[in-house]
Amino acid sequence: MVDLLNEIQRRRTFAIISHPDAGKTTLTEKLLLYGGAIHTAGAVKSKKASKSATSDWMAIEKERGISVASSVMQFEHEGCRFNLLDTPGHNDFSEDTYRTLTAADCAVMLIDIAKGVEPQTIKLFEVCKFRGIPIVTFVNKLDRDGREPLDVLDEIEKVLGIPCIPMNWPVGMGRSFRGVYDREQKHLIAFEKKATQGAKEADTHILELGSDAFRERVTPEEEEELLEMMMLYDDAGDDFSMDDFLQGKISPTFFGSAMNNFGVGPFLDRFVSLCPSPRGRATNEGVNDPLSDKFSGFVFKIQANMDPKHRDRIAFIRCCSGRFERGMKVNHIRTGKKMSLDRSVNFFAAERIQVEEAFSGDILGLWDSGNLRIGDTLGEHKKLAYEGIPQFSPEIFVKVRLNDPLKRKQLMKGLEQISDEGAVQLFHHVDKSRIDPIMGAVGWLQIEVVKHRLQAEYNVDAQLDRLPFAEARWVFGDDFDIKKFLRPGSVECLLDIEDRPLLLFENKWTRHRVEREHGEDYDFVAAVQPGRKH
Repeated sequence: MVDLLNEIQRRRTFAIISHPDAGKTTLTEKLLLYGGAIHTAGAVKSKKASKSATSDWMAIEKERGISVASSVMQFEHEGCRFNLLDTPGHNDFSEDTYRTLTAADCAVMLIDIAKGVEPQTIKLFEVCKFRGIPIVTFVNKLDRDGREPLDVLDEIEKVLGIPCIPMNWPVGMGRSFRGVYDREQKHLIAFEKKATQGAKEADTHILELGSDAFRERVTPEEEEELLEMMMLYDDAGDDFSMDDFLQGKISPTFFGSAMNNFGVGPFLDRFVSLCPSPRGRATNEGVNDPLSDKFSGFVFKIQANMDPKHRDRIAFIRCCSGRFERGMKVNHIRTGKKMSLDRSVNFFAAERIQVEEAFSGDILGLWDSGNLRIGDTLGEHKKLAYEGIPQFSPEIFVKVRLNDPLKRKQLMKGLEQISDEGAVQLFHHVDKSRIDPIMGAVGWLQIEVVKHRLQAEYNVDAQLDRLPFAEARWVFGDDFDIKKFLRPGSVECLLDIEDRPLLLFENKWTRHRVEREHGEDYDFVAAVQPGRKH
């Protein structure tokens, strides 16, 4: 008999956020190593071991060395089941990251010791703050020379407005990086350098402060600096409070080197008790109870063609209450229809494993024939629906032209499937005679990925012509008259997949002018909830 309460309470679901090149994919891989999901960093524990990053499965990711699709991986550590949401670090995929963060109960913010707080870090931090997601900070790349740790922590507090409470402190940096001092246990975790460092768990030694073994590894200057820093924090009264952390008032902070595995083990050991078990989420009936015995969850991501041979489409579900069992029948709240959840999977890179059961906090992949949309609620409840995931107005628009007109059917199928994933948004002209579809995206790299996928997955060669518009807003109001807004070359109007009008503006000054002229009669919005009608 399954102990539902225990299974739910031992779940931990978190995301890693960072600026590109801060080491996010490396940290992801090393957490899998310490969680026993892989034997050697860089090799998936399966018959088809791959030397590419375990979380990057799409061809373009492997070519460019970036993550462009959110991946979901599971591992066990100290009795807890972790669901790790690896998100794109590139700014062009910030909307996908935003959606993924809706499924997380906690976030690990990765900071480069040399670069400190970077632009994408700021944006992702604000998303976490807005959603009330507690944040743990990991300051990375201590194996390289960088800035003073205290300067980096001061910058985080000044730029992001959240005080960092160091749970450990680095001794040395670069080639002289000795290890980290555990402030709670009051001992040094010294690292042993070896030829296989990075591929296997780091060898460590616990050294008591001031002992002979400690002084054999640490210079008098390093010991004096460590004592001064610990005295500074002790005198300042910067003690860790779990309540303050969960309320987003502080960020417990760790130091290490993901590349060499230095500090990863101590971080993960403490993270078990920091990362909260599943938390309640907003619904149309108030905040749900994650410990309820009735299953419920919502779709936060859709990915087509994870296996190009089978042209599949997978909807990722965040389980929010109860227990999932393969084959169970649930209500699809948006359509009011019943669904049988027969084809359920978990992923490790491109490898999939059939899932028989899952619990509140888990991430589940469901094979979908096209019935599900991002934000949909599934569950045993009849009316309960989770808060929708908004769509944001794109910043880049392109007209899609076919080199081979006979490929139009394949083109539209590809664009519709990719837009269902939320990677881009699909629009069409108000004038039905203009048949070329329009794509909208946050960044140009998204557009390049779509072009690559159209060719690789749908055998469609398309030309993408950028349109001269920099801003866009949906328009809501009675008696919408397009003639009031159109200005050739300056203001254009498109319709989204729900036939809601979206105005495109040449620049922000044009947008401001139109909003001033019509602001009393219409609402101009930068983000919409699915299903909102004009």
